[in-house]
Amino acid sequence: MTASKDPLLQPYRLKHLTLKNRIMSTAHEPAYSEAGMPTERYRLYHVEKAKGGIALTMTAGSASVSRDSPPAFGNLLAYKDEIVPHLKRLADDCHEHGCAVMIQLTHLGRRTNWNKGDWLPVLAPSAIREPAHRHFPKEIEDWDIERIVADYASAAERMQAAGLDGIEFEAYGHLMDSFWSPATNRRDDAFGGSLENRMRFSDIVTEAVRKAVGPDFIVGIRMVADEDWDKGLSREEGIEIARRFALSGKVDFLNIIRGHIEHDAALNNVIPIQGMAASPHLDFAGEVRAATKFPVFHAARIADVATARHAIAEGKLDMVGMTRAHIADPHIVRKIIAGREAEIRPCVGATYCLDRIYEGGEALCIHNAATSREALIPHELPKAGMTRKAVVVGAGPAGLEAARVLAERGHAVEVLEAMGEPGGQVNLLVRNPRRKEMVGIVDWRLAELERLGVPIHYNTYASVEDVLERSPDLVVIATGGIGQSPELEAGDDLVVSSWDILAGTTRPEASVLLFDDNGGHPGMSAAEVIANAGAELELVSPERFFAPEMGGMNHVPYAKAFAEKNVRVTINTRLFAVRRDGNGLVATLGSDFSDARTERRVAQVVVEHGTMANADLYLELKPLSRNRGAVDYGELIARRAPLPQIDQAAAFDVIRIGDAIESRNIHAAVYDALRYCSLL
Repeated sequence: MTASKDPLLQPYRLKHLTLKNRIMSTAHEPAYSEAGMPTERYRLYHVEKAKGGIALTMTAGSASVSRDSPPAFGNLLAYKDEIVPHLKRLADDCHEHGCAVMIQLTHLGRRTNWNKGDWLPVLAPSAIREPAHRHFPKEIEDWDIERIVADYASAAERMQAAGLDGIEFEAYGHLMDSFWSPATNRRDDAFGGSLENRMRFSDIVTEAVRKAVGPDFIVGIRMVADEDWDKGLSREEGIEIARRFALSGKVDFLNIIRGHIEHDAALNNVIPIQGMAASPHLDFAGEVRAATKFPVFHAARIADVATARHAIAEGKLDMVGMTRAHIADPHIVRKIIAGREAEIRPCVGATYCLDRIYEGGEALCIHNAATSREALIPHELPKAGMTRKAVVVGAGPAGLEAARVLAERGHAVEVLEAMGEPGGQVNLLVRNPRRKEMVGIVDWRLAELERLGVPIHYNTYASVEDVLERSPDLVVIATGGIGQSPELEAGDDLVVSSWDILAGTTRPEASVLLFDDNGGHPGMSAAEVIANAGAELELVSPERFFAPEMGGMNHVPYAKAFAEKNVRVTINTRLFAVRRDGNGLVATLGSDFSDARTERRVAQVVVEHGTMANADLYLELKPLSRNRGAVDYGELIARRAPLPQIDQAAAFDVIRIGDAIESRNIHAAVYDALRYCSLL
């Protein structure tokens, strides 16, 4: 498809604003703010998408308009005057690349907590507990409504003063739509009961904002049009609300959401992750567009260009949001224009980005370590000043990324892989059918290495001689780790590992005890496979809650499988020993809190205890290398040449990355490869 005929590349006129194509990044909070301000890291994250050709980037998810809407996860503070110059610089920098900038404004209502920010009471239309943040809001009063309406208007004026192209209101799970929903509004005054009454608060807010910013400034609303909940806002009422907004003259576009976010399981249906249906609400958004005859935006796991193109070509949307996809690759549009769609780094649905936000971290892509680190590491790597010959040992995520980065920099690279296929531990995790999309992490890098002409030598269990005969100037050890067991008082030979289960070398038996002493995906994936095989399973964790290394979004499908398969979950408990008893095993359990012991009789004991670094080759090469394996961390962090030259007579430098250093995760492995190899 030529660029001129591509539906995605057609401009779109929104009021006075011409958006240069149909692709946008919807509002989300990456938690890069500092004291509620969008400082350099936040700004550069959005500017990178602008450089990548996107038409519209929405900031904040959401920016708080009032002090009693304290940040739940790094939200911007739109009620502070000092936000204006920060946003102005962000907008100006994006505008230089022809990218429009808007911001999402909200009062979080009950979707936060009283013990954040200024410790002010959290409020809602009715005093109904919000389970996600575990608190009991007060019922909003008349004076609260008056001041919050004024806060919305003044926040909108600040956004206009910053030179933004527009704003949108957040109305799913926050204060505004809490008035709409029968699930959260039990009032019997002018703000409760009939649909007209329940819309009164949002009508007053939109009227006040429109009066504050004038008729020309763009104002939209990201709204739930069906809570998909028997006690919530119905499809019929939601579409009617959308119609009323479209006819009101107060808003310029609708950004449609379907579902509710009362708890993690419901949130997953709004924001699907891997193993769930792609673009599940796209057709519904198209129905709203048809019913309202009004501009409609939408995003919900539209991760690939083909689906986005279909959404525009079939008239389902006016602007299509590819938000997580742009976290994985901020240059999607530029690659489409250049006819390089095959080079787009895929979003694999891991949702590491959102899980980190919800657990108090910042958004990071599981396999693009440059995202959010734009001030340090460019997405497009410059050529190296001096060409090196590099040997990378290992073709897991770390090794493939190292080879890709080195080749992009202009180095001559070869990869040695012990197995007959690439992927490393990814080959284990995709044995869980629900996580098969993770293979995209490997497939994309293989395609890039083919494009760059990098050979991979399989079935090569590299020795020192194999490496040295290639006369390398640089050796990257990415040999990964080996599954290990926790230290037991007895019975080490009677347990099997989560790797054995995932690899299929050991089948789950009738009754299984799985001891997870790692707390992340490996143990959970093994547990899911065991449960789905029909075994009776008890999952035992020494933690206060199971899988603490995994966030709430990824928790949901595991918890669902465990509930459906009647898996027993036991926390605060350790495995101490295993002994054979007839044709079964007896596991001795205890805890860190007592000397008491108890026993479980099962057919099989499975353990997960992370990995042990596969470092033999590194240790053999280390004394032969120029840097003796050493890394100057200060120089590495400062983005300067990090390898000290200890033995100038030696022929090569050596580094090790990923699990060849210690047991971590895919993002850490990819980040190791990128941060080192982009400097070499």
